[in-house]
Amino acid sequence: MLDIAPLVRVHVDALLAAQIDMGVCDAIERNAPVGKPADMSAPHLPKVAGIDSTVPSPAHTTAPVPPVHPSASALPAIPGAGIQDRLAGWVSDLTPLHELTERLIKTGSLDEALREVLRAGAALVGARRGMAVLEPGDGLGPTSTIGLGLAHADLGTIETVPRSATSYGRILDGLPEPAPEPAPELDPRHREVAARLGYAASYALPLATEAAGKLGAVVWLYDEPAEPTERRRHLVGLYSRHAAEHLARLLELERARVQVATVAEELLPSRLPRVPGVQLAVRHRTGPQGGGDWYDALPLPEGALGLAVGSVSGTGPSALAAMGRLRASLRAYAVMEGEDPVAVLSDLELLLRLTEPARSATALFAYSEPKQRRLVLAGAGHTPPLIIGDHRTEFVETSLSAPLGMLACWEAPSVEIAPAAGETVLLYTDGLLRRTGDPMDRAFARLHAAAASVPRADRTDPGAIADHVLRTLLPEGLGHAVDGEDVVLLAARFE
Repeated sequence: MLDIAPLVRVHVDALLAAQIDMGVCDAIERNAPVGKPADMSAPHLPKVAGIDSTVPSPAHTTAPVPPVHPSASALPAIPGAGIQDRLAGWVSDLTPLHELTERLIKTGSLDEALREVLRAGAALVGARRGMAVLEPGDGLGPTSTIGLGLAHADLGTIETVPRSATSYGRILDGLPEPAPEPAPELDPRHREVAARLGYAASYALPLATEAAGKLGAVVWLYDEPAEPTERRRHLVGLYSRHAAEHLARLLELERARVQVATVAEELLPSRLPRVPGVQLAVRHRTGPQGGGDWYDALPLPEGALGLAVGSVSGTGPSALAAMGRLRASLRAYAVMEGEDPVAVLSDLELLLRLTEPARSATALFAYSEPKQRRLVLAGAGHTPPLIIGDHRTEFVETSLSAPLGMLACWEAPSVEIAPAAGETVLLYTDGLLRRTGDPMDRAFARLHAAAASVPRADRTDPGAIADHVLRTLLPEGLGHAVDGEDVVLLAARFE
């Protein structure tokens, strides 16, 4: 974003440019008389972060990196003293760099990593604000813009500047930097935005790796005309290369997660059916690795409705494929003999045992007659449903059974329940309980408490009930789960 002052430009020799990946530094000219050199171009005392050391640093500027150990020229000449001082300086530089890199590799998402890059880079170059733009060169996304010390409106203001007029934009577009002589005229819009946001200089670096190519760019903004010293540029260049490698790995993981989530969504119902006498709502989230949790709501003859949830063992594409086959098979069995949930699950057990003997699964199937408010259900190793109403909140007592594929012959008696008008039956997978991080008995107690605390005004809407349970049980939301657990909540409110 620097591109800000025609008379002030950092000159980097070829060797240093290779070390820092061609960082770009510019400054806005401020009251520099014609024919006289700008303050940053004229000879001056050594600077800290590009700011004249005779001028006190602004209080809001990030604390500078500890200075390199001075040479021992004032001491008597000692053989090897210069080398020792240089080694000590290298150690003092590498220590904070190692700490910043360790913090970076602990980040687990692209946005979190970009924020850490901005914070660490600001400390290394002595800036206060900055912006990181993720824009992979292959055009496959995802794209993201993260700010440091900049509000969302500030980021939008910066993006109104033509990209070719900003240093980070030229990096993203692969454009060459304009020659310093003659100095290029600053774009009027860029000058206006810089004055509005109160920055006078900036320093930009590309984010790229040899394998992944261009990933994006990062730029730090100075409140005063300034530039990072050669030592700071070298350190932030080293850091940015480590950051680019880490971002490339996170980008690959994010793309894989999105692909898995897309496949999972395509294998599940695109919409819930509308059946008189019952309202349906579902909340579903696929874990980062792609699990096998699924749900279904199938209209059946004579106004009946089949409800099902289940989970296939394993993660990844193979689990998704098995989940799709299992759900499709259950739909077929439900059409043929849905009035007998035990027969449906028995057929499913036989199919799984013959076609995928190395895999197990849990499932719960309920045959519902909404107008009569009647459900007949059976489960195979699955968590019990939960009834939520004005006068009761209780788990349905189902027969204990092993998961599908675990026994040579599976059969357990079905259970019939009759929800009252206005009551909601909540079906869910054990991923909801596992995401709490609590032991299962504690997780069940928390689920019951969350369901019991649904406000009375929300009990007329099954979607509001599901959202309340999720917010109460998982305050951090359905973000990326470390353990890759899927979550399914299927709510059916009977009128």
